[in-house]
Amino acid sequence: MTSHPSPWGFFASTRWTVVLTAGRSDTARAQTALAELCQTYWYPLYAYVRHHGHSPHDAQDLTQAFFARLLEKNSLAGITREGGKFRSFLLAALNRFLVDEWRKTQSAKRGGGRVVSLDADDAETRFAREPVDSRTPEKLFEQNWALALLDAVYARLQREYEQAGKGELFRALKFCLTGARSAVPYAELAARLGLTEGAVKTLVHRLRQRYRELLREEVAHSVASREEVEEELNSLFRALAGT
Repeated sequence: MTSHPSPWGFFASTRWTVVLTAGRSDTARAQTALAELCQTYWYPLYAYVRHHGHSPHDAQDLTQAFFARLLEKNSLAGITREGGKFRSFLLAALNRFLVDEWRKTQSAKRGGGRVVSLDADDAETRFAREPVDSRTPEKLFEQNWALALLDAVYARLQREYEQAGKGELFRALKFCLTGARSAVPYAELAARLGLTEGAVKTLVHRLRQRYRELLREEVAHSVASREEVEEELNSLFRALAGT
């Protein structure tokens, strides 16, 4: 990817930039990229609709109807690079849909089929676990977006280790991805894994380093330029901190 002639470099092939650049000329590719993004980030939108007072059933219908509208071929032509971050674009598009489109289409769209694999039981279980919060639905959307991103990164990292035949190692070290370095019991881990403390420290360092790489890559999939990665990371960390 680094040899790609495009001035966007790596970003020429991230999911959001594929949508931005291929929406008019290669709708099939753009739709696939957009569907992958929507599949990762469906829950923050569902929770956002619920925080606006809709029942679980109506929130499911609204979320599915929104994705149906968004993934229609003719909708891609209206997406421009000025749309910026996928997160911002998606929230603005959802707000427009809730205000302008749902009243017109609710009778036709209700029960109109599934376009994204939305686990309704899981959605309500997750929503019920959310503490009562005085923050706005927009702030809660940002927090849920950050959590969905971290879940996606964790799942990718786990798959990498399992595919490399290191699933057991991942399960032993995964808790090292959170908390302070000083809290990692290297001696205990070394004894459990039959390794030296130095070897365990190296393994933990590699795990964390790969996690950071995947985190940046996942963020890059939802922004339009390299310069926006750091900005988006900072925004997501602030959202997780509740600020």
